[in-house]
Amino acid sequence: MANIQSLDPSASPLDYYGWELRRQREAAGLRQGQLGALIFCTGSLIGQIETTKKVPTRDFSERLDAALGTDGVFSRLISLVLRSQLPTWFQPYADMEAKAAYISTYQAQVVYGLLQTEEYARAVLATGMPDDLEGLLAGRMERQRILDREKPPMAWAILDEAVLHRPIGGHEVMRAQLGKLLEFSAHRWMRIQVLPFAAGEHRSLDGAFNLLRFDDDPDIIYTEDLISGHMTASPDTVKEASLRYAHLQATALSVEDSVVLIARVMEERYGDRPRSEVRAVA
Repeated sequence: MANIQSLDPSASPLDYYGWELRRQREAAGLRQGQLGALIFCTGSLIGQIETTKKVPTRDFSERLDAALGTDGVFSRLISLVLRSQLPTWFQPYADMEAKAAYISTYQAQVVYGLLQTEEYARAVLATGMPDDLEGLLAGRMERQRILDREKPPMAWAILDEAVLHRPIGGHEVMRAQLGKLLEFSAHRWMRIQVLPFAAGEHRSLDGAFNLLRFDDDPDIIYTEDLISGHMTASPDTVKEASLRYAHLQATALSVEDSVVLIARVMEERYGDRPRSEVRAVA
């Protein structure tokens, strides 16, 4: 008899997902290979997800619901599963970000997570040499779904010009990433400004920060250090951050001029495919 791994459904959202998948599959009288054939994947993948060796995707979950007639069970579970893949210290911020009515962010090094392409995000996350890069990536992509809501938060991103020039992931990844930033110029709820090199010294040389505003709760400031993140609702800190952000907005290029700069950098720096590209992560 095969040695079937037992799961504790209360251990984590991923464990519960695997446990529920096995329960629903067995209730339907299907072997792993049979279910895999129904949703166009291998039986091995079904087994890996049932035993938490693999993190499921949203597409996989939707196909499961259709094949097993589970009325959206797995499509609802997947949000919890993917959120749980984020670093433990980051999850409280992600929860607040998802509830915010207004998001303001200043980024000096990289594109804000909600605006990243999948390949750009992969390159950024890989620098931390995580044990489960794919899980972290899935969690970051899931965060971006808040911008696709019927009524998403109003979001405003100020990017240092250095963000446009830093070749994260390589030539093609950067071209696609800048292209995605340009697509947001038509987004009703998102505005992007670039803080140009010509601005010189400014009030936020000491780093990036995010300001979250809510309909019924106090504003929150979020910052990160080398290994963790920090949130505070201190009125003095919120006031100082709001003042800094106002200065950044006044100093940055207009939304329209920012689009022009992003497009120019995309074409001049990333418009032609390089003959060779040798890269190393510092």
